[in-house]
This record gives sequence, structure tokens and C-alpha cells, in this order.
Amino acid sequence: MPYSAPADWFPQRGEMCLVRLDKDRPALVTSTDALNCHALDVCVVPITSVEHRKFSLRVPLQVGEGGLKRPSWAKCDQVTTLEKSLIRYPPLGRLSDATLSRIEEAIKSALELD
Repeated sequence: MPYSAPADWFPQRGEMCLVRLDKDRPALVTSTDALNCHALDVCVVPITSVEHRKFSLRVPLQVGEGGLKRPSWAKCDQVTTLEKSLIRYPPLGRLSDATLSRIEEAIKSALELD
């Protein structure tokens, strides 16, 4: 169950958080901490537990990575922005630098930023 966030808390880049959409779903915070601290919204990559073998832009995540309880995939083809009020406290966990780097590369490919 989520708790009330401390007044100075903000979601940080690389954190896995539950977000309130149609139901609580995990998402990875990808925007910079400077923006996350001051802006009203943050950029996130949604996480799914449904495997799509045809999508090369979906980065696999193992159980335990970022606090995930099941094998999942980062939907790097669906980067989106959400109001911070939709992000639940506390974060589930933080991704390793190596995994975050793989996701960053997939986002660059999805947006043709290479």
C-alpha cells in the first residue's frame, strides 16, 4: 500500500514507480532529476508483464530489477509524460546503470535519435 510522500520527495531518474492509470502499473522515470524536482510532470517508460517477441524496442527486465515482482519489459516505444500526482510513493526500486543504459539506447532507436 502506498504511503503519503514527504513534502520534499520527487520521483528520480532510474526509479521504478507505480503510476495510477486505469489501475496501478509500474513505470520507469526517465526525465532528469532537475526537471523531476521542479516540473509538474515527468517522463516515464511504461512497464508490461506481457511479452511481445516482435518488438525489439521492449527491453527485458528480470524479477527483482527495480523492485519488479515478475518478468517484465520496458515499453521503450511508448515513452510518455505523466503528472507527478499520478506517481505513487514510495518507489518500487531503482534500476542498475547497465539496465538503464539499455533502455536509453532503445528509446533513442524508437525516436530515431541515433
